[in-house]
Amino acid sequence: MTRVEPLEAITAATRGLLASAARLGEADMRAPSLLPGWTRGHVLTHLARNADGGTRLLTWARTGVETREYPSMEARAAEIEEGAGRPAAVLVADVHDSADRWAEAYEAMPDDAWERVVQWTSGARHPVARATDSRLTEVLTHHVDLDAGFGPADWPAEYVARRLPNIVASYARRDEAPRLRVLATDTGDVHGDGETVVSGPASSLLAWLMGRTDGRDLTGAEGVALPFLY
Repeated sequence: MTRVEPLEAITAATRGLLASAARLGEADMRAPSLLPGWTRGHVLTHLARNADGGTRLLTWARTGVETREYPSMEARAAEIEEGAGRPAAVLVADVHDSADRWAEAYEAMPDDAWERVVQWTSGARHPVARATDSRLTEVLTHHVDLDAGFGPADWPAEYVARRLPNIVASYARRDEAPRLRVLATDTGDVHGDGETVVSGPASSLLAWLMGRTDGRDLTGAEGVALPFLY
């Protein structure tokens, strides 16, 4: 069975993101985020549209009526670009309201619907339960990307402990990625069996593997080239 992330965890992560976003003024929204080419307004618009896309996937699984995540990747990009310049209050309200719609769709799901397979815009097909992990990851990762005082060290420890081995396994399946063995110095966990050994706090390892830091607080990361993952 695919794990269904608790709605409480997703709601808590969203609440924290909204608190950070609410402190940003108009100039802050136009300033660069940590994602190349994106302002904070782009990040918040993406999060809102991601919630709407996830709502459509949950609705598809629940009703059996095909409701695509996005019409296309091009349409997704256009929506983000179009919405990024809106006033700060509108951006925050959009994230809030779309998250509420997503939560309502989650609560409407029968237990037996979570394993129903739907198709993401990328063409990948998975049980719709994967949408819950995806949503939690989107909120926690892009909260860091806002560059508004929330960093990888603020990620919940339980989330980091589950996400880190999954990311290492993702790299192991990619021909262009280095063969890694990562050692979490704060938890003692070891992931991967490659010849390239990198060690440091678990949250720092995860942030580096997800391309959110340069790994300077890690041992063994210098000079290791990572392909883009997320």
